[in-house]
Amino acid sequence: MIYPTFLYIDPGTGSMLFSILIGATATLFFLGKAAILKLKLFFSGKKGGVQQDASYKPYVIYSEGKQYWNVFKPVVTAFEERKVPLTYYTSSSDDPVFDTTYTYIKPEYIGEGNMAFARLNMLSAGFVLMTTPGLQVYQLKRSKHVAHYSHVVHMPNDATTYRLFGLDFFDSVLLTGDYQGEDIRLLEEQRGIAKKDLVTVGCTYLDEYAAKISSIPEEENHPFTVLVSPSWGASGLLMKYGEKLLDPLSQTGWRIIIRPHPQSKKSEAEMLDRLTKRYEGNANIEWDYNRENIYSLKKADIMISDFSGIIFDYTFLCDKPVMYVNADMDLLPYDAYDLQKPLWQFEVLKKMGIELTESNFATIKDVIQSASDSKELALARKQAKEQAWMHIGQAGELIADYMMKTIPYTQSTQKGDTDEQ
Repeated sequence: MIYPTFLYIDPGTGSMLFSILIGATATLFFLGKAAILKLKLFFSGKKGGVQQDASYKPYVIYSEGKQYWNVFKPVVTAFEERKVPLTYYTSSSDDPVFDTTYTYIKPEYIGEGNMAFARLNMLSAGFVLMTTPGLQVYQLKRSKHVAHYSHVVHMPNDATTYRLFGLDFFDSVLLTGDYQGEDIRLLEEQRGIAKKDLVTVGCTYLDEYAAKISSIPEEENHPFTVLVSPSWGASGLLMKYGEKLLDPLSQTGWRIIIRPHPQSKKSEAEMLDRLTKRYEGNANIEWDYNRENIYSLKKADIMISDFSGIIFDYTFLCDKPVMYVNADMDLLPYDAYDLQKPLWQFEVLKKMGIELTESNFATIKDVIQSASDSKELALARKQAKEQAWMHIGQAGELIADYMMKTIPYTQSTQKGDTDEQ
């Protein structure tokens, strides 16, 4: 008897094949569209070039997701106020950009992953602004019909903590502070690559958060609050210490807010489930998964973290003390590894933070109560803020200035927006 043969594909492989299929389909679609546009240009007698493409857009922002809205909102606002058209591509169908009615901003959902990259890889534009690193390294490639690619640094700490070659193939990098440019220049010399424009513009999302956090009312009967807000991965505070730190904290009687890194929900779900169940009966333990961190930052009297960049959000916005545990980071996969020098963020953390060791966990309440906010710590926070968050409140305008200076806006540059279809 001959039995039928069945082919089994496990869910992980199936998901990967489905993703590849979608990406290939999207690529073929946009290749076909690009070919049609080229034929139109050929028969119309126009010469090739970025600005001659019928789909050309002078200014484009690409957002990987709604979590980056606070990074781009000040730029969007600047373009809207100047009455200059801007195309806003996003990989979130529920991006906050769709919640506001704009006259000059054209938002569009372009899918996620390979589908989005297929669209971007054949883009025709003057200036493309993004937070996405790894241009020309992974799936995201430089389109030959884009004049200028710019990366906006969305953190006030070291710009070399991206994965290897994260910024190498951009035409410009927009910095939050001058100090970030020094290491980028060192990498350019070391790797023998072209020098990029390095422009210090400030930090857009901190400008947004500063305005928002000041509008949050003070709590009545405010309880002393400790915010535990780590990074993720094997060296992250929750993964490495977990119950060892949280058990004694839960016994202090203080309000303890635990804000895991967003990636932890994806990569460390088992660990989070274990800890959530362990403390589900403890009334003074709160878990924060809000998209914005400002509400927990506002409530906290002190923060405990590791090497997470949220340390700088907290100290710059709230000017309160921070304790750090295990501020070590395996730099091997990152650009910073090639520099073979200490990172600015770790050096400054030693000056403005209070180190907490595992041996102190058992007496954590006494340690925190004795960790007074000295004049030296306050001064170190002030100096770090001056270095890493320059041009406070001006980032959106300065970015718009640079974009329009690099690709000057004229009425002819917006032609593609009207005849693309």
